[in-house]
Amino acid sequence: MPRVIKVAATQLEITRDPDKNLAKAEEIVREAAAAGANVILLQELFENWYFCQEQKGEYFDWAKPLEESKPVQRLSKLAKELGVVLPVSFFERVNNAHFNSLAMIDADGTVLGVYRKSHIPDGPGYQEKFYFSPGDTGFKVWDTKFGRLGAAICWDQWFPEAARSMALMGAEVLFYPTAIGSEPEDPSYTSYPHWARTMLGHAAANLVPVVASNRIGTETWGKSSITFYGGSFISGQHGDVLAQVGAKELKDGNLHPKPDSVEGFVVQAFDLDKCRTNRLGWGVFRDRRPELY
Repeated sequence: MPRVIKVAATQLEITRDPDKNLAKAEEIVREAAAAGANVILLQELFENWYFCQEQKGEYFDWAKPLEESKPVQRLSKLAKELGVVLPVSFFERVNNAHFNSLAMIDADGTVLGVYRKSHIPDGPGYQEKFYFSPGDTGFKVWDTKFGRLGAAICWDQWFPEAARSMALMGAEVLFYPTAIGSEPEDPSYTSYPHWARTMLGHAAANLVPVVASNRIGTETWGKSSITFYGGSFISGQHGDVLAQVGAKELKDGNLHPKPDSVEGFVVQAFDLDKCRTNRLGWGVFRDRRPELY
């Protein structure tokens, strides 16, 4: 019997009210599940606005241990109810350390494990090094009900080593929750095409589908403001864009040059056994020369 996975990339505008954000997350997960998705990706740190635009010690209070995380606890119950897999981003506290983390929740509501973001950015508007320690888990993949899945977080998506590491561990689909938008010091610049093409390269180089979810909306903290550009998408294993939130149409597997900034989701099915056969046929893992790298 074919192993068919139906993945969803979601896209939301986040508010200053964590309870409202959790309710919005639950609603869009329910909608995606009703549309047939069995693995549904939410965006990075969706519980609140992206607070890393400024450095304030009181925001550390928003971090919680895994067992006390509202996003993880609420969505674990929802995953069990709907029978879906949910990679869930959350702000994690572990003793005196704080991490930008992801819990992989299986379709029975079990938390299979936690990945902690490995690459931590530090620049205007994206001051994550103030809040997050570098992840100490290494890259992770999990055997879920619907396949062996890998997940990394935002800035990780710019590093081919992360994608290749997960692929070498047997990941059949890669998931990247994200929070990225304009540059506060140069609002005229957009990294959107570069951002997306980097992940499309990971799909093509590793011959695995990629799912990326980003937020939308403008968030202002003090003197810093970011407009998040969305563009959430699902790519095939050859780096072709198969579905994208806000794209009126897609041509020849290419990104939409300027997708609408809208809330929503897209769903795409993959036959994982066919993907595996195609991946093996290309021979890119057979022909690797790690001793030269």
